[in-house]
Amino acid sequence: RALVATGGRPTALSCPGGEHAISSDDLFSLDKSPGKTCIIGAGYVALECGGFLTALGCDTTIAVRSVLLRGFDRECCDKIGAFMAAKGTKFIHGATPSNIAPTADGKYEVTFTNGSTDVFDTVMAAAGRTADTAGLNLAAVGVEASPKNGKLQCVDEQTNVPYVYAIGDVLQGLPELTPVAIQAGIMLARRMFGGASEAMDYKNIATAVFTPIEYGAIGLSEEEAIEAYGESAARVAAHPALPDTHLTPTFPTHTNAVLGEANLEVYHSEFVPLEWSLSPERETDTYSGFCKVICDKTANMNVVGMHYLGPNAGEVTQGYGVAMKKVSPQCGQSRHGTARARVLRPDCLTFARHHLHHLRASTSGTSRRPSASTRPPQRSSPPSL
Repeated sequence: RALVATGGRPTALSCPGGEHAISSDDLFSLDKSPGKTCIIGAGYVALECGGFLTALGCDTTIAVRSVLLRGFDRECCDKIGAFMAAKGTKFIHGATPSNIAPTADGKYEVTFTNGSTDVFDTVMAAAGRTADTAGLNLAAVGVEASPKNGKLQCVDEQTNVPYVYAIGDVLQGLPELTPVAIQAGIMLARRMFGGASEAMDYKNIATAVFTPIEYGAIGLSEEEAIEAYGESAARVAAHPALPDTHLTPTFPTHTNAVLGEANLEVYHSEFVPLEWSLSPERETDTYSGFCKVICDKTANMNVVGMHYLGPNAGEVTQGYGVAMKKVSPQCGQSRHGTARARVLRPDCLTFARHHLHHLRASTSGTSRRPSASTRPPQRSSPPSL
């Protein structure tokens, strides 16, 4: 038997002059400040690096081909983008580099697909990762790898060749997280050599993105939930009480699709964490913390997705991640279970839990969110302790 666990490497830019772009690994090895920097990509590596470079005083521009943080909740991603832009990070939307040319003074002139050009001290590629499998000659034994990124499609870490297994970043369509790879390897070894039968569960894995305003997510985004519950929504829409237009979802500026109204309830809250309320420079009236819980109305309000923007997102999200795995392994926890989850960080988790517990759905049945009159008032000062 063979196990492929070679990980991934940053994907190189394919445009002319792409060899001049460094990776995020190189960024931490520079012997001087990167200066004016252009980052190509819009994933978590691009936004995390762009955020701290701006904070260090570097003139930073991020070139975004389509959307920020593809696969994550759109509302939260839009809030992250707005926060970063307000703090000084520049964005070029809908464009990628078409050419990178070195200049006589050691800089790089970047031409974008939208026709604009600019000169930068550093260009960094953060447009995804490619599995480091090219040198393994896997095709010789029949293992099928993606021609795009070299990744392997597996079932329970087993490739299409029964005696070849894979874990970690080489897996197609699964979380690229070190703890996930470690756990998958442990469970695979137990099945192969310890007589165990339990497979790795890749659902509801807590994820944190360390952008300037930290983001934690578990389960489905609102868009994914609407898509996942579309079939049952159609059955609800067939009820005589609902007009036929409910059979065809629409997506206005704020995802208010009727499929979500049929089977999903979305609870949300904006709040000011205690540590933020101590500093007026935080602009908490404009950029506050945010929580969103997506519930399945057809299954006792089980939570199918939870999203958090605020400090210590990793710790906060991990706490709820345990609850979503523990309370109901198949469908997630209920909203009531969320409200009873054990508090890990009182300064922000308690506020989030308090607001989520007291939110109530709109009684009109036409809006996916509570009406403005039911939303808790904005907290502008620390609570009395």
